[in-house]
Amino acid sequence: MKHLLCALLLIGSIAHAADRAPNILVVLADQWRPQAFHFAGDPNVKTPNFDKLAGESTRFINAVAGMPVCSPTRASLLTGQRPITHGVFINDVPLDPQAATLPKALKATGYETGAIGKWHVDGHGRSSFIPPERRQGFDYWKVLECTHNYNASPYFADDAEKHIWSGYDALAQTQDACDYLKAHAKTKKPFLLWLAWGPPHDPYLTAPEKYRAMYLPGSLTLRPNVPAEMEQEVRKNLAGYYAHCTALDDAMGQVLAALKDNGLDDNTIVLFTADHGDMLGSQGMWKKQKPFDESVRVPMLFRWPKGLGTKAKTVDAPINSEDVMPTLLGLVGTTLPKSVEGLDYSGYLRGGPLPGDDGTVITCVAPFGEYERMKGGKEYRGIRTAHYTFVRDLTGPWLLFDNDKDPYQQKNLVNDKEHADLRAKLDEQLQRKLKANGDAFLPGNDYIQQRGYKVTARGTMPYTQ
Repeated sequence: MKHLLCALLLIGSIAHAADRAPNILVVLADQWRPQAFHFAGDPNVKTPNFDKLAGESTRFINAVAGMPVCSPTRASLLTGQRPITHGVFINDVPLDPQAATLPKALKATGYETGAIGKWHVDGHGRSSFIPPERRQGFDYWKVLECTHNYNASPYFADDAEKHIWSGYDALAQTQDACDYLKAHAKTKKPFLLWLAWGPPHDPYLTAPEKYRAMYLPGSLTLRPNVPAEMEQEVRKNLAGYYAHCTALDDAMGQVLAALKDNGLDDNTIVLFTADHGDMLGSQGMWKKQKPFDESVRVPMLFRWPKGLGTKAKTVDAPINSEDVMPTLLGLVGTTLPKSVEGLDYSGYLRGGPLPGDDGTVITCVAPFGEYERMKGGKEYRGIRTAHYTFVRDLTGPWLLFDNDKDPYQQKNLVNDKEHADLRAKLDEQLQRKLKANGDAFLPGNDYIQQRGYKVTARGTMPYTQ
């Protein structure tokens, strides 16, 4: 009760000072693993603006994408639900237009809402116009379902006329976001702005030349869990990946400057995160879906308005994709929809107790792609705590890592007799959570058939344009 009273007083004081409730700015990157920042200890990449933001934020170092794939995470961020519940457990299927979402909940309390960039939860074709009734509560709209052609990137606005972002799309989208911030600084209504970049998702070698020139493949330091036979390919792709990252760092600096220049710093909650990470050769693997930290962990920074009086800090508590929506609503004092499954961390952010226990579930419902199967991609359920990763596949226990002692996850302890008690404890915790979540952990095709999805031989929805 004491924490709740303090929270209400803080929200009331900042709202009174600014004459409106706190704004929310969500910046979402695609496939940005949390290790790839200078502030996170990467010796290669240049991210001065994110480094500054991290120093001003609450940083969750064990944030995870509960299902590390684009569409599932985005649907969870919007709804506060897990993928099996909202049904978007593979890419390119639609999120229910009637879903209770973050923008709808905020609109009901008087917020303006805007979305710019990548969407990927409509499921009606990657280049199709998305009508207002399927925009999940967003009004201002400059969005495309999905493209990775960052230098000739289309979008739609109010009608079905297709537009093209000028140059590298993330920079053009960021400028549009800055224009939105300037315009809304003059209004009395609070806003939610959702800025979703396509990079640093592959193709890796398509950032503007000025950024690509910053990184020489031969000079990069690789993670020790990259196999020697993959080094040349990893260096080439990693250099391009970092070029995207530094381009986005400049974009983030532009957004932060716009907040300051327009007097919005003291009344805007800034959240930066990603929909999943990228293996980039670690463990001999590429891209996403995997339960390893390069894939399943994501950056997550909450910067609070100065008026709330909070201090920057780093926390090791796990937090999941479905927890973001209720946490944002909790921070601005908005009632949570009954459909929400995630935990509200707003009290924890203010210094209160951790919601739930020290563990969150990671999932792969239906791995897609022949390559994924060949490289060990499979259905799994796991638990990520502040210190450990434990994962089961359909045949039984699969992975156990002590992430404190083994940060590159190179020693699988799952069959180690000395860790049998730990394995049993984590397994019991996982099984308890799966039961509470109503997750029977079935083969992926069972869930696909239950939803009536028609997938290709690769296990994906047809990439219709």
